[in-house]
Amino acid sequence: MTPYKVIVVDDSAFMRKIFSDLIEKDPAFQVIDTAVNGRDAVEKITRLKPDIVTMDVEMPEMNGLEALKLIMAEYPLPVIMLSGINEEGMKETIIALESGAFDFIRKPSLTYSQHIEQVGDALLEQLKAAMSARERRAAFKAKEQKKQQKQQQNTEDLTTLTAASAPSKVRRTKPEPVKRQAPLSKKPESAAKRQENGLEPKREKLVSFMPKPPQKPLTVEESPAAPAYAPASSHEQRGDIHQIVAIGCSTGGPRALKAVLEKIPAGLSAPVVIVQHMPPNFTKSLAQRLNSFSGLEVTEAEHGMVLKAGCAYVAPGGKHMRVAQSAGGRYTLMLSEDEPVNGHRPSVDVLFESLLPLSGLKRHAVLMTGMGSDGARMMKRLYDSGVNSTFAESEETCVVYGMPRSAVELHCVSHVLPLQEIAAGLVRAVK
Repeated sequence: MTPYKVIVVDDSAFMRKIFSDLIEKDPAFQVIDTAVNGRDAVEKITRLKPDIVTMDVEMPEMNGLEALKLIMAEYPLPVIMLSGINEEGMKETIIALESGAFDFIRKPSLTYSQHIEQVGDALLEQLKAAMSARERRAAFKAKEQKKQQKQQQNTEDLTTLTAASAPSKVRRTKPEPVKRQAPLSKKPESAAKRQENGLEPKREKLVSFMPKPPQKPLTVEESPAAPAYAPASSHEQRGDIHQIVAIGCSTGGPRALKAVLEKIPAGLSAPVVIVQHMPPNFTKSLAQRLNSFSGLEVTEAEHGMVLKAGCAYVAPGGKHMRVAQSAGGRYTLMLSEDEPVNGHRPSVDVLFESLLPLSGLKRHAVLMTGMGSDGARMMKRLYDSGVNSTFAESEETCVVYGMPRSAVELHCVSHVLPLQEIAAGLVRAVK
């Protein structure tokens, strides 16, 4: 098997060497070149046509974010961002993920060789996932194109067959009408009499097919001018909620979350709780970024927060998030540093499991793009317990069709939708 071609982009010669060595530990990958900044990277990518790129976020002359946007516009391919831990680097990493980067890796601490090895293992896992996702998407597109071509061919064949089997037009001579003369002694019969004797067809009474006016006023749901959501009441704004939306995602999640949350109106009569697999501190930048796009009030979750309709809560990196009902009947967020589940903390399974006993709430669970199967097992339990609705992002729009596919294979998804339709589906379900 020919190894995948990689270009490593970093302004530090030392980091270029470290990442090149980490990547080439796996014979499936070959570093064909390195670049010292974004401008150098764009030129080499255009000329050498690699399969995948690792890109430092902060570089002189042209940074990783600027280079990424040019790459995605001119030569789209999987790009894994290499991010520092400073606040500006985290913000730009979130924007990079929205702009099409496959995922990101935090740069290793150079004082701990063990940390470098862990980063190397994570990077190789992402490189493999990116290549697998690209090949799967290519196969999916090829399959869809073949299906469309077959449908088009069937349509053309049917049109040809119909045209060939149509009867030819035959010119017919219209027979001369037979003239009959009524006896002069008889008076012409009235139309009614002729109808009675069967000599003239009865004229049917004209029936109006205009629709009848509605017997009752249209409800909010039926009215075409009604908003696509039920605004939150004052009780719900105080924390007396009756529904909840729970979303889980991983690789490709920031872009998917942006696409969904920016289409959900501010008056959604349910809170939205979100688990996005992401390290500590990055989730705060993610929540701030999402808040700038969404009509909902998006924030990073804190322990003990009371859930309110019209608000969205992102689980902080490094902590599990659960929903619990307090003694006063309100629903609050509980954070913990329990052991990782499915290799993740926060874990979608942990969030979904916390919804199981909350039968007083109408619950809506969503799984979007991501590697692995986190969330699928507990979505199955929610589905079997009679949860109100379950959603999964369809393969055609997933960056990685892992978590949603696992749920679909467990037969626990009531709505499989492309990314651009998930928000509308949720709004209908909540309404």
